[in-house]
Amino acid sequence: NQTSTMIKATARSAPDRQEEISRLVKSNSMVGGPDPYLKEFGIVVHNDMTEVTGRVLPAPMLQYGGRVSTDTGRDCGRGLSPQNKTVATPNQGVWDMRGKQFYAGIEIKVWAVACFAPQKQCREDLLKSFTDQLRKISKDAGMPIQGQPCFCKYAQGADSVEPMFKHLKMSYVGLQLIVVILPGKTPVYAEVKRVGDTLLGMATQCVQVKNVVKTSPQTLSNLCLKINAKLGGINNVLVPHQRPSVFQQPVIFLGADVTHPPAGDGKKPSIAAVVGSMDGHPSRYCATVRVQTSRQDMSQEQLFSQEVIQDLTNMVRELLIQFYKSTRYKPTRIIFYRDGVSEGQFRQVLYYELLAIREACISLEKEYQPGITYIVVQKRHHTRLFCADRNERVGRSGNIPAGTTVDTDITHPYEFDFYLCSHAGIQGTSRPSHYHVLWDDNCFTADEFQLLTYQLCHTYVRCTRSVSIPAPAYYAHLVAFRARYHLVDKEHDSAEGSHVSGQSNGRDPQALAKAVQIHHDTLRTMYFA
Repeated sequence: NQTSTMIKATARSAPDRQEEISRLVKSNSMVGGPDPYLKEFGIVVHNDMTEVTGRVLPAPMLQYGGRVSTDTGRDCGRGLSPQNKTVATPNQGVWDMRGKQFYAGIEIKVWAVACFAPQKQCREDLLKSFTDQLRKISKDAGMPIQGQPCFCKYAQGADSVEPMFKHLKMSYVGLQLIVVILPGKTPVYAEVKRVGDTLLGMATQCVQVKNVVKTSPQTLSNLCLKINAKLGGINNVLVPHQRPSVFQQPVIFLGADVTHPPAGDGKKPSIAAVVGSMDGHPSRYCATVRVQTSRQDMSQEQLFSQEVIQDLTNMVRELLIQFYKSTRYKPTRIIFYRDGVSEGQFRQVLYYELLAIREACISLEKEYQPGITYIVVQKRHHTRLFCADRNERVGRSGNIPAGTTVDTDITHPYEFDFYLCSHAGIQGTSRPSHYHVLWDDNCFTADEFQLLTYQLCHTYVRCTRSVSIPAPAYYAHLVAFRARYHLVDKEHDSAEGSHVSGQSNGRDPQALAKAVQIHHDTLRTMYFA
């Protein structure tokens, strides 16, 4: 993959990058004196980096299921297992699920396998070995897969996806999951997701053929994390007594993102996605998605407001109704994490979207006015944090510890913003996320809100690591990204079939809106996990 090759080639460890920046600044000030343009504006660049004080927030403990074996190997039955067996404590943003089971594992009774890789590349004995190992790992994780798949066939090309899936839905009552084996990058993926998510409402899990031919426990374990979440299970939850006080009343966490087509692709629409938590942990989420006016159809004024989520009132309304159906509570607080807004758009996006959220509440009940906290999450900035003390560097890449937060000196003098590096840097230099609390009816203190945000970074279902932005914001990004696949139109698309090729050419707005509409059986699941 060219992208990953390029990232590996250009990634610099934090100490290397720090040294390089310092060297460049010093060499620039020595050669020919200060820059004449900077001098004209009275700007002075110091040779030394700014020193700021940061704090490392405590990692939350994560609760797993109770049906865990003791050290003697006997089953603990009624969840009376030793405490350390059911609780994971992250260390530098990472924890281990070995010896633990999902908080709520799903039992899979009816499942199927569809292999789109050629038989010579993925022989039947390899498929059998893969399904056996998947069943073993899933049983250990507390998500038992009963028996062999009810269907296991080879297929070819994107055109065979729809008829095969329709046959499976008709033939096997109660089919819970289709595992799809893919031969590398292929248009089949987009078609599997279009048919599964929007047309038939079936849970699908794609696996690259290389991971079937050569299985690893880590890959299989990661597959189980995704499958359990897609089928309505709960992988883990924040330990209740450690959660911030905001959890004492019903609270809904919303994440929102708008993704735009690449420059020069004016025909394609922008996609707006909003997700909302559906339980008190928060662990399960629902999604709602819309297509928005494409850039070329906009006036200059509309162009400036293209970042705004145009149908936010109805999207939030849907999620509030869904939250009430799931919990039988009306949230008294709404925490809204908004991704992808630049500083220049803050005032306008806040004004429009805060009003839209209020309207969604009032449309449900005239007197319903929950407290709203509206936060913008930014990743696209050039601030990097380095350890002043080399002994505090973490890992091979020498980054700052996970949980490092900075809210002085380099933040706004009087607005509520902070930097939080919630993840452990694996390669290159970690980029902290920049949070701007633009509106806060709930009167959070800085400490409370930073801790809440950090804890939400540990609730992302796809991995046993804390991630760089809170789970709701991450999920909104995944939903918008998935909708791009739903828009792939086989009749118009090139055979490349990647999510960037020729979507939506010549389709009217109604057809586009229908293309991203999720099937009602899938709507209440985390199909995007």
